[in-house]
Amino acid sequence: MKIYRKPTEEEINGIVERPVIDLDSLQQTVSEVLAEVKTRGDEAVRDYEERFDHVRLDTLLVSEEEFQEAEEQVAPELKEAIALAHRNIRTFHAAQQQEHPRVETCRGVVCWQKDVAIERVGLYIPGGTAPLFSTVLMLATPACLAGCREIVLCSPPDRNGRLHPAILVAARTAGVSRIYKIGGVQAIAAMAYGTETVPRVYKIFGPGNRFVMAAKQAVSQQGVAIDMPAGPSEVCVIADDKADARFVAADLLSQAEHGPDSQVLLITTSETLLANVQQEVDRQLSLLPRKDFASLSLANSRLVLVDTTDDAISLANRYAPEHLIIQTADYETLAGKVVNAGSVFLGPYACESAGDYASGTNHTLPTHGYATAYSGVNLDAFVRKITFQHLTREGIDSIGTAVERMAEAEQLQAHKNAMTVRKNSILTGEQ
Repeated sequence: MKIYRKPTEEEINGIVERPVIDLDSLQQTVSEVLAEVKTRGDEAVRDYEERFDHVRLDTLLVSEEEFQEAEEQVAPELKEAIALAHRNIRTFHAAQQQEHPRVETCRGVVCWQKDVAIERVGLYIPGGTAPLFSTVLMLATPACLAGCREIVLCSPPDRNGRLHPAILVAARTAGVSRIYKIGGVQAIAAMAYGTETVPRVYKIFGPGNRFVMAAKQAVSQQGVAIDMPAGPSEVCVIADDKADARFVAADLLSQAEHGPDSQVLLITTSETLLANVQQEVDRQLSLLPRKDFASLSLANSRLVLVDTTDDAISLANRYAPEHLIIQTADYETLAGKVVNAGSVFLGPYACESAGDYASGTNHTLPTHGYATAYSGVNLDAFVRKITFQHLTREGIDSIGTAVERMAEAEQLQAHKNAMTVRKNSILTGEQ
C-alpha cells in the first residue's frame, strides 16, 4: 500500500482521483448483445447464456421445484440470518415512509405530492465468485415496501443451469415475483426490452461487472431508468491513535477482498497506528481464502498520515467514499462534518460488514466519487413523486395575473391564453 505523509495539494488530488473506467472498449460487445436480445428475445438470451455462462437452458424461469430444493439446501442457521437481516432492512426502510401534507400556497391554490410505486422493477444479482444473496434483500425489501407491483430478478446460472440456493431463499423471503436464470448483458437487455418470457421493466437496480455497468448505462439512454452509475467498490477509514489496528486492518481487508479493482483508503493521525495496521494487514491477509483478490486491491490502495481529525474528514469529503468508517475518539463530532459519503460507520464496533448484511441500512451505494451527487438505494428509489394542484376561482384571482405576465414575457401566448380564458369566464359569470 502506498503511504503519504502529510500530503501536498497535488498529492491529495492524486489520492482522491479514481482510475478511469474505460467502457468504450466494451461497447461493441454490449451493443451487439443488446440489439440481438431486443430483436430475437428468448432465443438470443439462450444463445448468450450458452456462450457466456456455458449452459444451455430449456427454460429461463426458476421453477417452484427449484425454490423447494433451495429451501432444503440452505442450512437453518443461514435461513435465520437471512430472516434477521430482512427484518432489520424492512424496519429501517419502513421508517422512510412519509405522509405529504396538502399545502395552500396562496388563497385558492392547493398543492400536494403523492408517492406512487414504480410498477415493475428489475433487479440484477451477480453470481460468479461471490453470489450476493444479501443484495437480493437490499433491493427487493424496499421494492416490496414501496408497493412495486412486479419485482423481476435476474442472476447468472451455474453450469448446471441452477442459481445459488441462498439467492432463491433470500428472494422468497423478500417477496420477489419472478426469477430468471440470466446473467450479464443479456439479463440487462431482457429486462430493458422484454422478451417472450421476461417482462419489460421500468427501472433496473443492482451491481455487476464492467459489461453489466456498460449495459445499464446504454439502456438508461433508451428510456429505462437505472439506480445509479457505478464503479468498483471502496472504503475509507479514518482512525486515530485510540483505534484498534486489528479492527482497522480487518475493515480494509473486508473491502479489498471484493475484487482486484476495489479501493482502500486509510487516513490516520497516528504514525504508530499506520505501522501497526500495515503489520495487521499482512498477518490477516495471509489467512484469507480470497487473498489473491485482496492483494491486487491493496497494491492500488493508500495510507495517508495527516495532522488532525479535521484534516482527515476534509480529505474524506473530497474522496466521497462509498463506505466511510470513523474509528476516532471524536467520531460523533466528525459525523456531523460528513458531507460526501454513501454510508457512514461510527465507532470501533461499526464494521462495514454490519451495513453490508444486517444492520438495516442499504448496501447499494454510490461509488467512484458519485457520493457527491447520489444517494444510496432507499425507499424513494422505488417510487415516483407525483405533484398535484387544485385551483378555485379564488386561486385564479391569486395567481392569474402573475401567470399571464410571466407567459407573455417568455413569448408563450398560448400559455397566457390558457389562464386568460379562465379569468374572462369568471368575469363574465360563465363559470
